[in-house]
Amino acid sequence: MSHARTLSVIFDLDGTLVDSEPNYYEAGRRVLAEYGVTGFTWERHTDFIGIGTRETLQTLRAEHGIEAPVEELLAGKNRHYVELARTATEVYPQMRAFVELLAGDGVPMAVASGSSPAAIDAVLSGTGLDALIPTVVSAEEVARGKPEPDVFLEAARRLGAAPGQCVVLEDAPPGAAAAHAAGMRCIAVPYVAATVDDPAFGTASLLYRGGQGEFTARAAYDWLRGQRP
Repeated sequence: MSHARTLSVIFDLDGTLVDSEPNYYEAGRRVLAEYGVTGFTWERHTDFIGIGTRETLQTLRAEHGIEAPVEELLAGKNRHYVELARTATEVYPQMRAFVELLAGDGVPMAVASGSSPAAIDAVLSGTGLDALIPTVVSAEEVARGKPEPDVFLEAARRLGAAPGQCVVLEDAPPGAAAAHAAGMRCIAVPYVAATVDDPAFGTASLLYRGGQGEFTARAAYDWLRGQRP
């Protein structure tokens, strides 16, 4: 890639690089059950895909009248999630291949996620992606989570890249909105099929309407080769 040194790629983690949503759902179900909330469904969980863990728990805490502080809920969910993530997290094969293509070209990469630092570390180290993507930003390290642009802007800062030099990969509308707000191009690979026509995905430079089933490393790589910062 001729412009590898002037292009940076920032990945969302959950639902984009790895299929961690089942683990997040189970962690959320478990922590809610500890506070007497039962019947938390996968369908309800999907309403929060792409939104930070803290913001999700703040909403659920108010919804169910949980008196425990959000910090306590956050610690509990992170504990459950890290236990699950260390033993069972699947990297999407085409995403791993894409990361390897970029790494081979020396393209700077970062992960910018709404997950906690501990959760991100558990996933990246457990899957071996930490060796290829050393730069990591958690939404807990910035003032505002997605759909605000803070986490992507911080990732760009750590990479030493201007926003216009960055391409973001995202699976959820809040993430696509955050990339747009940051002034970055976005490759959107929707995790939830029902969200594909969300207006936020309309701002993406490249949209894989079929999600991970349509995404291929080679096609995405070839598209990037045609981009100029």
